[in-house]
Amino acid sequence: MAPVSKHFSFLVLGGGSGGIAAARRAAEFLNPGGKGDKMVALVEKGRYGGTCVNVGCVPKKLMFHAASHMEEVSDMRDYGIDVKVEKAFDWRSVKEKRDAYIKRLNGIYVRNLGNSNVEIIEGYGTFVNNGTVSVDGVSYSADHILIAVGGQPALPNTPGAEHGITSDGFFDLTEIPKRTVVAGAGYIAVEMAAILHHLGSDVTMLIRKEKVLRTFDQDISDRITKEMEETGINIIKNTQVAQVEKNSSGLTIKTDGGPSLEADCLLWAVGRTPNVESLGLAKAGVETTQRGHIIVDAYQNTTQKGVYALGDVAGKFELTPVAINAGRKLAHRLFNAESSSLTDYENIPSVVFSHPPIGTIGMTESEAVAKFGREALKIYASEFTSLYHALTERKQKTFMKLVCAGMEEKVVGLHMMGRGCDEILQGFGVAIKMGATKKDFDKVVAIHPTSSEELVTMR
Repeated sequence: MAPVSKHFSFLVLGGGSGGIAAARRAAEFLNPGGKGDKMVALVEKGRYGGTCVNVGCVPKKLMFHAASHMEEVSDMRDYGIDVKVEKAFDWRSVKEKRDAYIKRLNGIYVRNLGNSNVEIIEGYGTFVNNGTVSVDGVSYSADHILIAVGGQPALPNTPGAEHGITSDGFFDLTEIPKRTVVAGAGYIAVEMAAILHHLGSDVTMLIRKEKVLRTFDQDISDRITKEMEETGINIIKNTQVAQVEKNSSGLTIKTDGGPSLEADCLLWAVGRTPNVESLGLAKAGVETTQRGHIIVDAYQNTTQKGVYALGDVAGKFELTPVAINAGRKLAHRLFNAESSSLTDYENIPSVVFSHPPIGTIGMTESEAVAKFGREALKIYASEFTSLYHALTERKQKTFMKLVCAGMEEKVVGLHMMGRGCDEILQGFGVAIKMGATKKDFDKVVAIHPTSSEELVTMR
């Protein structure tokens, strides 16, 4: 083993949102003045900000906005605004602006690390033992080591799968494909299929079962599947890709018993895998699950004392804000004597940027039935056309649902789909986190006319 070059109090592997949050918060506690010796280091080889900033939440939301503008062009005419679309969507121009914005964010993350007195070590970290990491042949030791290296989109073991792209490759496209096949039924598949469709691609989805978003509340899953079909996305159900062949005109996608499809682009959205292969976890005594996720307890402890993991690499609630929260909580526990500091994984709100968007928090109806029993539940639901669509030829339903349990009708689940639901959820998430009941909702005076008022007026 090479001699240790430098020792730190806290060494973070991975410059994504969770790792950066943990490193910066730890540095605040370990070196409040922000000067002197650097006691915290962060190891990263790629672009700072991780999946979310570079090939995830942020650029995806920008493309969601672009697709929403295209979706609403006809609505503008219904509102008396004479809009003429003289050419197809300019993908290349938007990509250039989007990439420039992401590059600025990368720079901000680097500057913030410097401002927090966190030492940046460029490269890939590999464990030498449970307290030492090697980066490009140079060894660094630490009292505490955090693994926050994230994950990557998976490719299936399907002949010709390499001819397709993943969500990472979506952001490398320089023009919109004329014909796109999306394989998958999860939130990434739903979001990207809708973006491509509304920006002008002829989109077909191949899903293994009858509906998309099957882990969501059934009412949401049913409605978003129907909505996507009604907007013109071709969903072929109970079908998987069997083989992919590349030819002079694009791709031929053969399915298991279904039709063969011709496409310019195949987008795989069939799950993600943790980035653990090159970490040398065995040398550190860190154990993983069968799927490769690092095993952690509620405090982010791995199976090796002094080594921690969070975010996608740990495979629990793979959402950026969850990783950030867990990283900061870990820093508080390790370096600010807050021994009970941990992330609460109950009632975490989440959003799917579908068209229209979906907001959800808490239990689905089926989960609530399994926990409390059908007789202990009361379900409130409402489906309506929002005022926005009163004047538009294009109609789109909004759906809202409360799952309430017990005599006090505690709200244990809230699920909605419709225009603005992504923004509406945050405030109601606070109420549900505080243990709100249906009566608490009823006490609130409605804001009229809004879609969100439906949540406080249901009967």
